[in-house]
Amino acid sequence: MRITGALYCQSDLGAPWGVAVPELKDMMTLQVVTSGECWLEVPGEAPIHLRQGSLTLIPHGVPHVLRSDPTARTTPLFDIPFDRHSERYESLRHGGDGPRTHLTYGVFTLDQVVGRRLAAQLPPVLRIDTWDDDTADWLHSTLRLIAREAPALRPGGETVITRLADVLVVQAIRAWLDSAPEARQGWLAALRDEQVGRALVAMHRSPAREWTVVGLAREVGMSRSAFSARFTEMVGEPAMRYLANWRMHLAHTHLRESTDSLSAVAHRFGYRSEAAFCRAFKRTFGISPGTLRRAA
Repeated sequence: MRITGALYCQSDLGAPWGVAVPELKDMMTLQVVTSGECWLEVPGEAPIHLRQGSLTLIPHGVPHVLRSDPTARTTPLFDIPFDRHSERYESLRHGGDGPRTHLTYGVFTLDQVVGRRLAAQLPPVLRIDTWDDDTADWLHSTLRLIAREAPALRPGGETVITRLADVLVVQAIRAWLDSAPEARQGWLAALRDEQVGRALVAMHRSPAREWTVVGLAREVGMSRSAFSARFTEMVGEPAMRYLANWRMHLAHTHLRESTDSLSAVAHRFGYRSEAAFCRAFKRTFGISPGTLRRAA
């Protein structure tokens, strides 16, 4: 999992205040309250009261509102002036003269196929409240460091905050994976399974290898029939179909990000001929690799 396109904003907000965030398609957002409190409103969810030390993750780019209290008027996010300190770090000051809330807000994407597939299975809002919970030392310590850096932009402060915020994203998702009942079924459960998970990791790491069901079963120490049945039951599709789809989605990303020839891309993702690769690609996405690249 790789975080890309990340932008973090340190916000100094005085009550009464409200910020309406529009839809951010294909993006995830992170909210960390380093001091004060606020309310978060996401469509279809009950309003969430966030206090100092609260962390929330909105995985699906839906519009949402942050405000000092449930009745505060809101201002569209892009109408609020801000100061840009670098490509990854901004700051803003907004609102009235009342009690202040300091909020670290991040916008980013999870790159690579596995990151996007994981994001698609996350809940509408992922929330962690552990400022005073000694059992979550990783979050407690990281939030403390961000809160120490946030009030003033000291030398190197933007680097510290952006790197720590990246860590928070990964750790928050890890914490959800460890505790959420919905993370114990389907593809997510398969990733954690001792044998099917090893097979998935092997395919993810070496998609060009000439995998077979027999070879994967041998890789994880199972018989062919037992592995095939277990993989299909947990993942929801046979291993070879999963591998073919995995290769195609990796190739789709690679075609948009590289200038490699179609022949090179075909070999990179396990196809012996460009023609076979192009047929499989069009069957999966409905367009040819060349058409995708020209549109990129």
